[in-house]
Amino acid sequence: MKVLILYNQVDSIEKGETRDLISAQGVAIAARAVEEALRPQHEVVCLPVALDLLGVVTDYDPAEWVVFNLLEGLGNRPDLEPEAAAILQGLGYRYTGSTPESIALCLDKARTKRLLESRGIPTPAYQVCARGNIEVSVPLPAIVKPIAEDASLGVDDGAVVTTSDQLRERVRYVVDAYREPALVEEFIIGREFNVAMWGNGEPECLPLAEIDFSGFADPLRRIVSYAAKWEPDRAEYHLTPVTCPAEVAPHLAERIRSVAIASYRAAGCRGYARVDMRVRDEEPYVLEVNPNPDISPDAGFPRAALAAGYPYPEMVERILHFAAEQG
Repeated sequence: MKVLILYNQVDSIEKGETRDLISAQGVAIAARAVEEALRPQHEVVCLPVALDLLGVVTDYDPAEWVVFNLLEGLGNRPDLEPEAAAILQGLGYRYTGSTPESIALCLDKARTKRLLESRGIPTPAYQVCARGNIEVSVPLPAIVKPIAEDASLGVDDGAVVTTSDQLRERVRYVVDAYREPALVEEFIIGREFNVAMWGNGEPECLPLAEIDFSGFADPLRRIVSYAAKWEPDRAEYHLTPVTCPAEVAPHLAERIRSVAIASYRAAGCRGYARVDMRVRDEEPYVLEVNPNPDISPDAGFPRAALAAGYPYPEMVERILHFAAEQG
């Protein structure tokens, strides 16, 4: 098979914190790992993309090439991730991962939560706040985060608030730093799971993963912050290990899987995705649905795939297979 691996090249960021560049550039690591995994079996070209996606793909016939789509935007514009998939689709490429519509939906956390609610899928109470709108009815404690960012951008020790003053201050921070509204969400004190899933029709759940927060005495610090994901020199990075397969009672595991499958379907996910949730009183509450999640070798999706018996090259091959099935 001829495989064109595409990833967005990020040299700088226009909003947020300077350190956010670490996660933005992480997609290049995934691209190199995918290239290494596929090269023994396929003809592979791996290319970075700035803003001109059309110029990059012009020499690759959609009838011959399948795209391994690792584009998390175009250049340093993460908001253009749906547009990148739309361009590939419009040109007639088969490509890995979800459709532009699904990506656009899940990029907007509030829109995703509205859809989940409409389908009867539990999600924490929430409210969208811009600078002039910080009268909040969400129960405290609450967690405040940018409405349209992933990779835990904007989530640090100040993200969980317990007073109205803290909430207002945090909303202002998010709006100023990330130039977008803030999502204020009820903070669920409980266990946190993520469910890696794949498939084009009936999705298959990979083994459940649980974040181990036992290193934090304060339950309000039990979050997967930006430091916990991306900064090895920070204590949080080492205090949030993951157990996969998670140790969970069979009845709860079945409930978590059923909620994850319902979320995957509701969001129109395809290929592969990850659903993040917290459990309170035996009820899973969906935090986010993540189409095309990080598949860097040390990320959560490959960890779950390995627990299911798929080493990294086999995982990558299977994701490619889902794309090839498109026709």
